[in-house]
Amino acid sequence: MRCRSSIGSRARMTARLTASLAALLMLVAGARAFDETKYPDLKGQWDRTAAPRWADAKSAPLTPEYRAIFEANLKDQAAGGQGTDPTFTCLAPGMPRVMNAYEPFEVVVTPRSTHILMDHIHDSRRIFTDGREWPKDIEPSFSGYSIGKWIDEDGDGRYDVLAVETRGLRGPRSYDSTGMPFHSDNETVINERIYLDKADKNTLYDEITVTDHALTRPWTATKKYVRRPDKQVVWREAVCAENNPHVVIADEPYMLSADGFLMPAKKDQAPPDLKYFRQSRK
Repeated sequence: MRCRSSIGSRARMTARLTASLAALLMLVAGARAFDETKYPDLKGQWDRTAAPRWADAKSAPLTPEYRAIFEANLKDQAAGGQGTDPTFTCLAPGMPRVMNAYEPFEVVVTPRSTHILMDHIHDSRRIFTDGREWPKDIEPSFSGYSIGKWIDEDGDGRYDVLAVETRGLRGPRSYDSTGMPFHSDNETVINERIYLDKADKNTLYDEITVTDHALTRPWTATKKYVRRPDKQVVWREAVCAENNPHVVIADEPYMLSADGFLMPAKKDQAPPDLKYFRQSRK
């Protein structure tokens, strides 16, 4: 009986070792399947080359309804308000405003996804490149749900372009600080072509095309970034809420003065309702 028990134990141990070896071989095979040399070298720190604006506001192909909303927003901003720009309270800017690059970013390519990491609010992006289909239900988010595909356009056996489509966005969002609005239905679809300059591998482009019901046609802008030459780059922490003087009360913007008191943001602005505070008596 002891002999049979010993034989059974050795058999179980052998089976476990075989299973572990098979799992290890699969892991090694998966690692070998990701040939880093087939992908463009996107390592390092990338920074914008122009002001963080989407495009010339005058060129925006807005519908008459949303052109009126945009113009009213400009008037409110001129009076000291924030208009339709929602980020002054540190709300995430969302796509495609993320790619205005308010802070430098890093691109990390993995076998099943590509990550764009930014130290600004919640701007980091995850782009799935594993061949998945669109899910039936997408939980809306400011950055949206992105599916991408690496493409070898010149047929040299190396990928040149990352083509990305982003859906499942939520609002409120604007293109930039001018307050150019998106449609309130949040059915925006964003297509991108991300690629290195063929003549200068330290220059990166992102051609972004927006399809939105607030537009009369798809609208494209190209973003340009440069790779910083530092071998040991510095990543600055950017905490939007730190020292942010903007306050919203009942949909009205106010500000905190340098001495910590609530103050109006616009001329002749009424104070907020103070019914829950003890009023001083003369």
